[in-house]
Formats: sequence, C-alpha cells, structure tokens
Amino acid sequence: MSPRAKVPTRDRIVYASAELLRRQGYAGTGLKQIASEAQAPFGSLYHFFPGGKEQLAEEVLRTGGRFFLALYEAFAAAAPDLPTAVRDFFAGAAQTLENTDFADACPIATVAGEVASTNEVLRQATADVFESWLAAVTEDATRAGVNPARARGLAQAVLALLEGAFLLSRATRSIEPMRSSGDAAVALVRAALAEATMSTEVDDG
Repeated sequence: MSPRAKVPTRDRIVYASAELLRRQGYAGTGLKQIASEAQAPFGSLYHFFPGGKEQLAEEVLRTGGRFFLALYEAFAAAAPDLPTAVRDFFAGAAQTLENTDFADACPIATVAGEVASTNEVLRQATADVFESWLAAVTEDATRAGVNPARARGLAQAVLALLEGAFLLSRATRSIEPMRSSGDAAVALVRAALAEATMSTEVDDG
C-alpha cells in the first residue's frame, strides 16, 4: 500500500485537487484526473462533494487559504520584525518555484484569475481567502506601529507584489521577479515603519 493510500479518501481528494488546481487551474483540471491522482474511486468524489467540481474547488481554496495563512504566521512568529518576515516569506516562495520547476504557485490566485467574472461561489471563496491574508498582515503592521488605514494599504501592496511575482516568475521561469518583488515589499514595509516612528516622535515632541 502506498503512503498516499493510508490517508483518508476525502483528504486525498482535497490534496490532489489542490496540487492540480495550483498547476493547471480550474478549467484545466477534470474530476477523472483528480480521482486518479487521489487514488480514489470516481464515485467517492460525489460522495464527499455532492456539489461536484465547484464544491470541491471551494473546499480546496478555503483549505489552501488557511494553510498559507498559517505558513505566513509561522514566518512572522520566527522573525524578529515584520520586514524580516516579509523577506523570508518571499524567499520561501522563490525556493518553492525553483524546487518545483516553476510548476507550483499560489492556487488562490491561479483560480481567481479564471473565475472572477464567471463563478460567484469561487470568486467569493478567493476573496475571503485574500481578505484573511490581508487582515493578518494589516494586524502585524498595526502592532508594529503603523496607522491601521496605512497598514491596510501596505498589506494590499505586499500581497499584490507577491501574486504578481508568482505570475511573472512562472511565465519567465526565473525567480528574479520574486526576488525583486520581495525587495520592493520589504522596502515598503520599512518605509511604513519609518513613517510611523517619525509620526510618534513628532507627537511626543
């Protein structure tokens, strides 16, 4: 018995779907391929996901969103400050791209680009995931002293740099865009923190 076969069937289906959606997108991934990759009977897909491919994709997006949020939080907890956390997260993304020969990127963005105008259920799922990520970075920046409104804009800029870097790096098969975007994101964070420090000093004066 393979190690994968020891994993519960529902989990195998979700894991296989996540990998395929990340690499092929929503339209390019079929249920038969998912069943094959998951080493699961085809009928089990509808047993666990009676809503079919859409319900399965929504589950994958939300599960993946929680996973990547936890990953960011782990980087943030291990880093001495927010700029280091952001730098390390981008570096980790670059390493993942290299290790997977540029096949693995952000599954949320991959699907969002396809379904934003055609599938409201999946669009909402991607929006909810992105919002959870934005909230985490906003909270960390606010805790570091950045004004909440400024922190929200900073989080949006950092996330946009990350997702854009995934796209450019995959297209060019180079981690240079991810590295450059990481540098830009760190610079934005440092600038925001410097502004916050300056504002505090002025208020104290």
